[in-house]
Amino acid sequence: MTDPIADMLSRIRNAIAVRKNEIQLPHSKLKEAVARLLKDNGFINGVFVEDAVVGKTLRIVINSADTNSKITEIARLSSPGRRHYVGATEIPVVKRGRGMVIVSTSKGLMTGDQAKKQSIGGELICKVY
Repeated sequence: MTDPIADMLSRIRNAIAVRKNEIQLPHSKLKEAVARLLKDNGFINGVFVEDAVVGKTLRIVINSADTNSKITEIARLSSPGRRHYVGATEIPVVKRGRGMVIVSTSKGLMTGDQAKKQSIGGELICKVY
């Protein structure tokens, strides 16, 4: 697998399409950081790291039972073959501020709003609405 973040986003998108409440995927620090940002901004309900037979597993609770997902659209912006870097003034606004962009900066992963406040640019990871 060349792009684990795109794989994670595809798993979330597919789970929402078939109305699953949670997904499990192999753990990495970057995937966990992206999932925690989604949780902190209210797009998903929970992020759990569990020990597996080999390594760790990341369990993401998308929504509780009997409720609809809060994610309408989730898309990868930068890919391993075509990185998309922006300055602090060029960070896009998603759906007039109702969505968010996740940016990988020199100070770690953060939302586009946090990066703008700190005047830091970086690589656009994904957008969520």
